[in-house]
Amino acid sequence: MCGITGVLALPGSAFEVTTDFVVKMRDTMTHRGPDGSGAWVSPDGRIGLGHRRLSIIDLADTAGQPMDNEDGSLQVVFNGEIYNHAEIRKELEALGGHRWKTDHSDTEVILHAFEQWGIACIQRFRGMFAIALWDERTSQLWLVRDRMGVKPLYYSIHHGRLTFASEIKALLADPEQRRAVNEAVLPHYLSFLTTPAPDTLFEGVKKLPCATWMRIDPDGSMHETRYWDPLDHPRNLDQATEDQVAQAILEELKVAVRLRKVSDVPVGVFLSGGIDSSTNAALFSDGAGEAVRTFSIGYAGEHASYQNELHYARRVADEVGAQHYEKLLTVEDLLAFLPEMIRLQDEPIADPVCFPVYFVSKLARDNGVTVCQVGEGADELFWGYPGWRTALRLQHYNDWPVPRVFKRWGLAAMRLLGKDGSFSYEWLRRGSEDLPVFWGGAEAFTETHKRRLLGPRLRAASSGTTSWEVLKPIWERFCSKSSPRPSWLGWMTYLDLNLRLPELLLMRVDKMSMGVGLEGRVPFLDHKLVELAMSIPEATKTRNGTLKYILKRAVRGLIPDEIVDRPKQGFGVPIHDWFLDRLGSEIRRELEEFCAQTDFFDRTEVFRLIEEKKAAQVWYLFNFALWWKAYIRA
Repeated sequence: MCGITGVLALPGSAFEVTTDFVVKMRDTMTHRGPDGSGAWVSPDGRIGLGHRRLSIIDLADTAGQPMDNEDGSLQVVFNGEIYNHAEIRKELEALGGHRWKTDHSDTEVILHAFEQWGIACIQRFRGMFAIALWDERTSQLWLVRDRMGVKPLYYSIHHGRLTFASEIKALLADPEQRRAVNEAVLPHYLSFLTTPAPDTLFEGVKKLPCATWMRIDPDGSMHETRYWDPLDHPRNLDQATEDQVAQAILEELKVAVRLRKVSDVPVGVFLSGGIDSSTNAALFSDGAGEAVRTFSIGYAGEHASYQNELHYARRVADEVGAQHYEKLLTVEDLLAFLPEMIRLQDEPIADPVCFPVYFVSKLARDNGVTVCQVGEGADELFWGYPGWRTALRLQHYNDWPVPRVFKRWGLAAMRLLGKDGSFSYEWLRRGSEDLPVFWGGAEAFTETHKRRLLGPRLRAASSGTTSWEVLKPIWERFCSKSSPRPSWLGWMTYLDLNLRLPELLLMRVDKMSMGVGLEGRVPFLDHKLVELAMSIPEATKTRNGTLKYILKRAVRGLIPDEIVDRPKQGFGVPIHDWFLDRLGSEIRRELEEFCAQTDFFDRTEVFRLIEEKKAAQVWYLFNFALWWKAYIRA
């Protein structure tokens, strides 16, 4: 919906907030809000708020931000949507005592809900949001990120001030914001393709974790609270039949899609031809006054294997009577896009799918749509990845009562054979240390491989540590909330809900779509649907070893059987094929220059990966090198 930013002068600081300072930060994000802008600075120069507007709900000028309440004691800037805002407004109107100045702005609902219930109001919100709210009565600043982390919120504390924004580039507009690599978390980036919250790859820049609020008190002290967890509201489905579970899923999906249709501007659907996006399109078109607009991406030329989902997308578009749009991409499109990709990412998001997400977003925007529904989350909630089936099988094997000494012998044998950099070795190592086998749905390098890849200085600095230090708090929270015995599939979903989805998959959607002024909405990550999915027994989700078994049962009849029963095909990019073409020479040139100017990576290991044509792993390093060149060296 928007881009938000602000700055708070901390106690004892001589720093004074000015409108020019706020506007400079704000206007680094014009792409997030091309429809308008606003800024507010307190009379004492203590705090300022800025906002770029993408008009979606209540297009009137009175709905602009920053927005205050009746007496000016509250000021808010907000990025996202409160889908149930009309329901909450009715409740507030019935309670009385609130004066409204907008017709149906969800931003104003936030203000009056906070007046009525305090920070507990966010428990009532059904939506995606990054909120900054200044309470003049208590001199407190509140920063809030939505439950699933659909919307980002970054902050930094330096030189007597706290700055925050929807994008890191806004923080970098502060001339005193240091630009340096956060070397301590680089090994985690090499594990997860992203930097786990609360860190970023910029030293001194943090991001608010999902489902978290932070309060900054008058004395400058900061208090952070996790206000929601997907395991906090379990449903007892142990005795439910599969038909009952499937029906419950479908009903929650219908509500989630209906809520995300609410808009005062055109809304469309990204359509890949898989189960998730096809379900979105079918539910969206149900009862629609006009044909839904759907958008698909494929690849031109010889890379036909990456195009064949277009056939399925067209099949679904015809089925629901959609106005369907397609675009074919080439390696030339990718090469030309790289500078813009790095600019929009802010910090590396080492998933090449950023490329098609940007162009499908642009396709939608160019055809008159401002909001699109996307399918993220379904695979994580309903066991949709083939790799998850392998991981679950390995975890169950690891549970066999095999003496630990045998596992250690196996590790020794693999080291002798030179296999200690493989994932097979890594999985066995985890098992031998009684750790979960599954460390996330997007692992880039093993712990052994990372040590070889890092340059000598960083290798020494990270000696004795692994990325388990990031996962351990998530594991402990999961175990404390799981009763009576943790489910391994539950762990896999819970972990990705806390790491891969909010910091990788949802960020590639947010940053690439907002890069063209388009909002992405995620029905499968409606928190009520997530709570339901987390309550479904593992045996029900994995029946007969069929991926997405219970989701397929829920949507059969809604979408064609041809779509339900087709093999899964990820939203891929032909990186390997293009690596053998012009992309490979560009990567080689950039990494040669990067290794000559830095000591982050071992050049020999980097070029071994290039010579072995490990295209995906090389891309992760390439993404980091381009980011360093654009944001750190510059």
